[in-house]
Amino acid sequence: MNFEDLDLIPPLLQALKDEDYSIPTPIQEQAIPVILQGKDVLGSAQTGTGKTAAFAVPILQILKKEVTPTGSHNIQALILAPTRELCIQIKDSFVSYGRHLHLRVSAIYGGVSQRPQEAALKVGIDILVATPGRLLDLMNQRLVRLSAVKIFVLDEADQMLDMGFIHDVKRIITALPVQRQTLLFSATMPTEISRLSSAILKDPVRIAVSPITSTVDGTEQYVYHVDKKNKKNLLIHLLKSGKSEQALVFSRTKHGANKLSEELAKAGISSEAIHGNKSQAARQLALNNFKLRKTRVLVATDIAARGIDVAELPLVINFDLPNVPETYIHRIGRTGRAGLLGKAVSFCDEEERDDLKGIEKLLSRKIPVVDEHPFPTSVLLPDDSVTKKLHSATTRSFGYAKKRGGSTKKNFHRS
Repeated sequence: MNFEDLDLIPPLLQALKDEDYSIPTPIQEQAIPVILQGKDVLGSAQTGTGKTAAFAVPILQILKKEVTPTGSHNIQALILAPTRELCIQIKDSFVSYGRHLHLRVSAIYGGVSQRPQEAALKVGIDILVATPGRLLDLMNQRLVRLSAVKIFVLDEADQMLDMGFIHDVKRIITALPVQRQTLLFSATMPTEISRLSSAILKDPVRIAVSPITSTVDGTEQYVYHVDKKNKKNLLIHLLKSGKSEQALVFSRTKHGANKLSEELAKAGISSEAIHGNKSQAARQLALNNFKLRKTRVLVATDIAARGIDVAELPLVINFDLPNVPETYIHRIGRTGRAGLLGKAVSFCDEEERDDLKGIEKLLSRKIPVVDEHPFPTSVLLPDDSVTKKLHSATTRSFGYAKKRGGSTKKNFHRS
């Protein structure tokens, strides 16, 4: 199937062609026709599946039929996202796909001055992408009206819950018209999100493009057992001995991200940190430098990493294992995107072994262990933790990602 088979209007098809996309991903193939029919959607989709286009493209088509170039611009579509980075990414996607349409798209989020956002609201907006906190703030100042919203999208709903935004989301929903189309997307479906979906969705079409506990196809995964004190040394060793141009490294804490970035810089490896305490300008600069390959390593916390979409990212390293197993899936989903192969490497110290067991239980399989490296753990490993032994680890190449299969057509996997 091609995008031409989805009954999209010529301006949208041209924008997708401009982006060099021709084949819709499974979630796009399933969701676009349903959304165009005006139905509510409950979508289970992991990162990197093309979820953003799955709702952005049909929303643009629906609104295009109702807005003229000289008409008034009221907020007709509202998309809530958990982080500033994801908010900006979704807004940019709407702008790209709607470049041949006369629709106004804007994003509002905290961490920056609200004045430019106020100005955009006064001029008029058709599609608003927002984080819950800043949106509520502007609503309380009577600067935002949601009475004209026809389509509401709650993206990354499980992350909203993890970050404590669920009550803000519920307050925003009460300000929306009762008659509307609602789309809810979540990589996982915890009980709270299931209850919320039942409350706000009307006879939804359920779309699940793959098991929500599965990881991105083609991502090679390995674990290194290492003492906590030697994690930094192992990271520097892998980055210096490997051939990978870039790596996204996950730290559990903001302080840890800063410290690790400084240590990498001392070792001659260009690195920047990105986390919630950084200003929005600093976060965007670090992300842009990474995308432009000016920086080799980006050290990120989980909250800041939502919305990071870097083309052909070959390697993700879990410097600290997450204590929530589903978070592991989100992390490694940053590599192996758009039909590319990727690698995900995890460091596991003695205190993190229960976290590793939780991840492997979610995956329903063991992650292969690299047991030959310069910094092996000094603590005896339990027998059941040793799976597939991988030799010559120090010479393993973390090279560029390669295309899977032989097709020259691009699948649109940006989320």
